Amino acid sequence: MRGPHLRGGGQPLNGRMDFIIPPDIGPLLFSGLTLASFATAFIGVFTGTAGGLILLAIMAVTMPTAVVIPIHTVVQLGSGVTRTLIMWRYVMRATLLPFLLGAMGGAALGGRIFVSLPMNWLQLILGAFILVVTWMPKLGRIGAERGRFLVLGFVATFVGVFVSATGTLVAPFVASAAPDRRQHAATVGALMTFVHIAKLVAFGFLGFAVGAYVPLMVAMIASGALGNWLGEEALHRTSEQRFRMIFQCVLTLLALQLVWNGLRA
Repeated sequence: MRGPHLRGGGQPLNGRMDFIIPPDIGPLLFSGLTLASFATAFIGVFTGTAGGLILLAIMAVTMPTAVVIPIHTVVQLGSGVTRTLIMWRYVMRATLLPFLLGAMGGAALGGRIFVSLPMNWLQLILGAFILVVTWMPKLGRIGAERGRFLVLGFVATFVGVFVSATGTLVAPFVASAAPDRRQHAATVGALMTFVHIAKLVAFGFLGFAVGAYVPLMVAMIASGALGNWLGEEALHRTSEQRFRMIFQCVLTLLALQLVWNGLRA
């Protein structure tokens, strides 16, 4: 008679579960991260920012440090692709090519150098910069749009190699250029897709191995796609004024948190 933990062929059930769920994750955390991906994708669309940063914070305190940024990048790439496909008609296409060219340069440089700037200074500078651009939107429209998004693509991807969630840096510039909340959400998703692709190329050259986490990444991408779809539905039901107010408040809180972390460190 087969024991309670064996099925056809005598293979242990826990061995099959280990194939799907990495031993350092476990079923409860697997489910929690999948749910977190759904919730943060919804937040990212509805508020215009924040989703990727919140997910990164959750992953940073629950997963092995060495794999957090590569896995976060893959999951956010999946979220960006699905958001872009769902909202493609709203994407501001003129921003795509210059941003992509900048992102390629940022990934190439970021993947090859060691950043000597302490993390607390990087957080402080980013937080202060985001606050300025958020509350002085004319600064986000300085110069020609193509040149502006070329530089933004470079900076966002270069910084993203080290801190991963740079949607908060991209969002205020898109907000300055986008006349409609749906254009904002769709364009941020498309631009961050380029950032994550470029980062994955850099990580590939750096030799990161995350094969054991493929089932987790697939589950998080699928739940993130559902969050994107529901987020778009919620976005249609809110007003432009309310969206802008929520966007500014959320982005301000995130920027203040970065500044606080930098000062505290």
